[in-house]
Amino acid sequence: MNVFVGFVRACVVLVVSMLVPAVWAAGVGLAIWWRNPWTWIAPLVWVCVGTLLLARPVCRIARSLVARWTGTVILAGYREPGAVTQLSTGYWWNGYSYERSRRDAEKDLAMRVRWKDPANWRDLRFTAILAVTAGLAAAVPPAGVVTAVLGFSQSEPLLGAIGAVVAVASAPYAWRVFAPVAVRFLRPTPAMALADRVDELTAQRADATVAQAAEIRRIERDLHDGAQARLVALGLSLATAEKLMETDPRQAKALLREARVGAASSLSELRELVRGINPPVLNERGLVDAVRALAMDCPVETAVTAEGELRLDPPIESAVYFGTAELLTNAVKHAHATQAHISIALDDVAIVVEVEDNGRGGAEVSAAGGLAGLRRRLAAFDGTLEVSSPAGGPTRAKMTVPCESL
Repeated sequence: MNVFVGFVRACVVLVVSMLVPAVWAAGVGLAIWWRNPWTWIAPLVWVCVGTLLLARPVCRIARSLVARWTGTVILAGYREPGAVTQLSTGYWWNGYSYERSRRDAEKDLAMRVRWKDPANWRDLRFTAILAVTAGLAAAVPPAGVVTAVLGFSQSEPLLGAIGAVVAVASAPYAWRVFAPVAVRFLRPTPAMALADRVDELTAQRADATVAQAAEIRRIERDLHDGAQARLVALGLSLATAEKLMETDPRQAKALLREARVGAASSLSELRELVRGINPPVLNERGLVDAVRALAMDCPVETAVTAEGELRLDPPIESAVYFGTAELLTNAVKHAHATQAHISIALDDVAIVVEVEDNGRGGAEVSAAGGLAGLRRRLAAFDGTLEVSSPAGGPTRAKMTVPCESL
């Protein structure tokens, strides 16, 4: 690595690791300067408050630096405030107390969650360990530069040369201690990971319940407004034709013809409804052929690339199929694309489906949007959804679902 880049990174690590120790040094220095033992109370309060306020920002900076320099993402594992509820009395309940306004309830909840979070102790431990590990290692290049400057300025060329050599030799490597220390001591503890997983599964269960109820209501509405109404009309037509069969055969035949058309329309609607619940081609021919059939019905030119015929567990096939259908619908409806490409691949542990279109881009995963709902549905299978959609396009969406082929 470039010596200059390594030296800059070492200086950054040194500054970040010494923020909390600097607070302690200032507190101790202030207490010694005042000399009165009773005046130690104020510096002690200063040190405690400063440490608590700096611990989390220092940890956030450390995660950001590690991700930027090494590409390693360290999960924060912080607890997030839940939702607040307005009661019939007009007050807001946040799980701990009643407040007069939503803002006060959310503020109180955020403060309670913030100070009761077990991650606070992890952050405090990290700030202490960081200073005596990565902080000391990162101090070597700056110390070498200071030694070199002092040596040459004080007519000590040997001391200056040694300092320069130490600075140049250690600069590319001194900062590297920072990443493993951060990964080791900043990752969520098993208890925190378990709590996050419980919260995630609870949210997924709630989403699945809501989605199932919405789907049942949709099916009921489609049956009531479509096929059921046509079948009722068909029954009335047949009853009327039966009465007119002897008195007005011509009118009876006309009613029978209308009944036949109505029966055909009802059958078509029922087939569409069944196809929306679980497409027959998905059961009969598998995911790849079902996606190809979906692409053929798509109003934009859509190409499908797949690695052979894949047979997966039916729930996973259904989730991936309807996810692909939703992404294609977004490409047509929102991105106004003219071309799309779908690639399906299966590796050793997961199925990967990528949908790319040449639309106008700008797609965002908002909390109440369809992409967020798709992400939650995939999360029920430990799947993920990644979306890249810069303004002007193209939009690339990648679904990854762990599975094994049958």
